[in-house]
Amino acid sequence: MSKIAPCLWFAREAEEAAKFYVSVFPDSRIDHVQKNIVETPSGAPDQVLVVTFTICGQRFMALNGDTGVEFNHGISLEVDCNDQAEVDRLWEGLIHGGGEAVQCGWLKDRYGISWQIVPTVLAKYIADPDTAKAARVMHAMMNMVKLDIAALDAAYKG
Repeated sequence: MSKIAPCLWFAREAEEAAKFYVSVFPDSRIDHVQKNIVETPSGAPDQVLVVTFTICGQRFMALNGDTGVEFNHGISLEVDCNDQAEVDRLWEGLIHGGGEAVQCGWLKDRYGISWQIVPTVLAKYIADPDTAKAARVMHAMMNMVKLDIAALDAAYKG
């Protein structure tokens, strides 16, 4: 397990958000729910303060911080996907309930967290020493919202 874990700040939705994320990703779980033991800006005693959870082996913390903090694209969570079925499943799962599609494999979930849902093969395609192939893939990707592996593959092959 990594020594570094992202902390996601919510107004009051930390537990709800953690449950949502572990429902979307396989091999994920809620590790611990810590409630306030005294009155804090985050809430009264016995209200949820932090939730630690694990998504696909990566530890996270969700914090109830009383006031919401707007997330932006300056920080996003990239998900490496093995195939189109995984891209589709994660895309639909994270969009569900009020998320929004952005562009080039990016989306915002219902809590405002930015995600990049990226097929593994994309890195290989855009790093190809044949710059014509890489450029075709980049142009194709720039015109997509959710990434389509078959279309990326067709662009790569020319």
